[in-house]
Amino acid sequence: MAKVLLLIALCVLPALVSATRMVNNPLVVQGQVYCDHCRAGFETEKSKNMAGAKVKLECRNRKSGEVVYKREGYTDSTGKYKILVSEDHLDQICDAVLVKSSQPECAEMTPGRERARVILTNYNGIASNTRYANAMGFMANEAEAGCTEVMKLYQEEDD
Repeated sequence: MAKVLLLIALCVLPALVSATRMVNNPLVVQGQVYCDHCRAGFETEKSKNMAGAKVKLECRNRKSGEVVYKREGYTDSTGKYKILVSEDHLDQICDAVLVKSSQPECAEMTPGRERARVILTNYNGIASNTRYANAMGFMANEAEAGCTEVMKLYQEEDD
């Protein structure tokens, strides 16, 4: 009986330990949040980084889509955020997601810029522990003065 328990302990214990996949050096998800003052749908020279915006990191099971990990954070005075992740999420789909704006006059999430996919594993060839998420943005309620000139810079010219 003791041999059976020892055998089970030797088989089950390593499986339980590896199931959590703790990372020796925590991964850091880093990104920024901005306010699109021209309502362009992307960053322009009129865009300003947003301090105090709430973001979350969410990881989902690939098959069921169930949220299995969630961590929240806020942008600093420069509009950048850092979220520490101590577990490896090799088989999961992880996104940084906008939650709430810190500016009532710029609180509408920009469609297509409200989330950013991040890969949270050390088993992908990336040497750094920092994972950079694409910038995410909110749109101002109304476009600022001078945005027409800014948008003309982005238009294609037909000759």
